[in-house]
Amino acid sequence: MRTRSGSRPGIAVLASVALALGGAAGCGADDALPPRPAASAGPQAQLEELTTASAGSMRGYSRDRFPHWRNAGKNCDVRDTVLQRDGTDIKLSGCNVVGGRWPSRYDGRTLTDPSDVDIDHMVPLANAWRSGADEWNDDKRGDFANDLDQPQLFAVSKTTNRSKGDQDPSQWKPPNRDDWCRYAADWIAVKHYWRLTVTEAERAALGDMLGSC
Repeated sequence: MRTRSGSRPGIAVLASVALALGGAAGCGADDALPPRPAASAGPQAQLEELTTASAGSMRGYSRDRFPHWRNAGKNCDVRDTVLQRDGTDIKLSGCNVVGGRWPSRYDGRTLTDPSDVDIDHMVPLANAWRSGADEWNDDKRGDFANDLDQPQLFAVSKTTNRSKGDQDPSQWKPPNRDDWCRYAADWIAVKHYWRLTVTEAERAALGDMLGSC
């Protein structure tokens, strides 16, 4: 474990979490996962490498400082990409998603109306701001907000997404306890890759959730 005092010390960037918690990513899989590069360390090792620090100030924060959703083709954006990746029986108008079925990992519901689906940032934008992203430029914050390579973007019910808000795992956990292990591993992987800090309470909660694996 590392503790920050003053400027943030650098930590080694590892590709992503290595944890066999579900099937491979891909459109049409009921438990679709984002693509994950091969990793050289598991979530517990990554958690130990995260820097511990108090939550920073929200001064200057705006969602506009994390430009999203980026274009991903004619009339399409990253939201459409995630909806297609995480759903089944997808119906399109052009490349815009207008129908399908989405398993919401946080609460175990199956959604059939895209208007009931939110794209959740695993590590919320405001939490990222408080844990180091305030020092980035807007281009890098845009990369974070549209990250399809790390386990950062998920199609979930808007009810659970809005209940979660910008809270960390010490403040909010998925109602579906079966998701706790994967949720903690994904949260850690994102923070590790982007070199974001965790609070003491956040670290403890993540450790407890990994205990459910």
